Amino acid sequence: MPQPIDLLLKPRWVVRVEPDCTALPHHAVAIHDTRIVDCLPVAEAERLFSPNETVELPDHALIPGLINAHAHAGMNLLRGFADDLSLMRWLHEAIWPAESKHASAAFVRDGTLLAAAEMLAGGITTCNDMYFFPDAAAEAFDRAGMRAMIGMVVIDFPTAYATGPDDYLAKGLSIRDKWKDNPRMHFSLAPHAPYTVSDETFRRIVDLADELDLTIHLHLHETREEVAQAVEQSGKRPFARLDDLGIVGPNLLAVHTVHLDANEIATLRAKACRVVHCPSSNMKLASGIAPVRELLAAGIPVALGSDGAASNNRLDLFQEMRHAALLAKVVSGDASAVPAQQALWMATMGGAHAIGLEQQVGSILPGKQADLIAISLSSLETRPCFDPVSHLVYAAGREHVSHVWVDGKLSAENGKVLQIPNKELLAIAALWQNKLKG
Repeated sequence: MPQPIDLLLKPRWVVRVEPDCTALPHHAVAIHDTRIVDCLPVAEAERLFSPNETVELPDHALIPGLINAHAHAGMNLLRGFADDLSLMRWLHEAIWPAESKHASAAFVRDGTLLAAAEMLAGGITTCNDMYFFPDAAAEAFDRAGMRAMIGMVVIDFPTAYATGPDDYLAKGLSIRDKWKDNPRMHFSLAPHAPYTVSDETFRRIVDLADELDLTIHLHLHETREEVAQAVEQSGKRPFARLDDLGIVGPNLLAVHTVHLDANEIATLRAKACRVVHCPSSNMKLASGIAPVRELLAAGIPVALGSDGAASNNRLDLFQEMRHAALLAKVVSGDASAVPAQQALWMATMGGAHAIGLEQQVGSILPGKQADLIAISLSSLETRPCFDPVSHLVYAAGREHVSHVWVDGKLSAENGKVLQIPNKELLAIAALWQNKLKG
């Protein structure tokens, strides 16, 4: 007798990502009670399962939900606020003054809600976030029905959110306790960067990360200027300083890592660190091109991140996949560097490994959470289709995402998030644009 299940998805192709990124034609994915039950040929699925609902996807590729491994979701309200500046000018002249004036729980909640809607509609089902007022961010991600890793941000100077390192850590840990029973909310320690966090604070973070088994999520070696200033002030590159402090280790999730030397790459590998590549943001801020080919060759897991909408200006993992693949080719002179399959892995399992959720999401395997997206490959710009995985990276975009499921629940369809009315989201954007212009 067929097994009752909640949902059966029948796409043209399934790309499981694990064990590889091969596109399996005429396969189905069975889902029950938030989880993937099986991935198998359609005829076999129809024989074995009795679904409450079947979704036919005749011209679609079904893949795991994309994982944005680095974002500042609350900064969605600052999209286009300060463009065409280098990182330090962007921070000191525009972003930090605006945050000083406007950052609040309401600012972060509204900005994160806009970001979550944009990400979900574009196929991103999990976001690794770092920003002030993490409780407000968690509220927004939860309302949108999205999975998130919330960074408990720490810096050494006061903001509207906290007065100093003790306050940042106390508030962050309290918020983590508040959300501990929500299965879609996870937490990391998020010291902003070597240039905003002291040695004493980093030592406390190492102790907490070890005690609580938490990821340490930080920006590292994003610009040449950052590295040069550190050497001038201390005689050490930031990486060496963090290594001496015990930050460089299995808990480290290093974001950007644009300016690494061979010894630093070897140390990242030896100490089982993880890396997030943010190609679009690095290009826009003229920070440089991360040595992704060398990192991958060393066996270091590399994920993809959008960074914030203020420095990208899109929260679009299709764009990041394409840019990651193309930049690796042009900087190496090797057209086979970061092929389409590798780019897709970075946006799915790479992100899952980065944030420690590889047992829950990132691939289409039995037992994992049913975070899935369907991409229509029926439009003129995606025909003919000789290789659907190639199309996912080089031809299709977020506008081709037709369905998004989180925990087996339909969360977005044809570019619209189902939990939040577009009218409400547009009103939020208009309200904050008026406030920020003042």
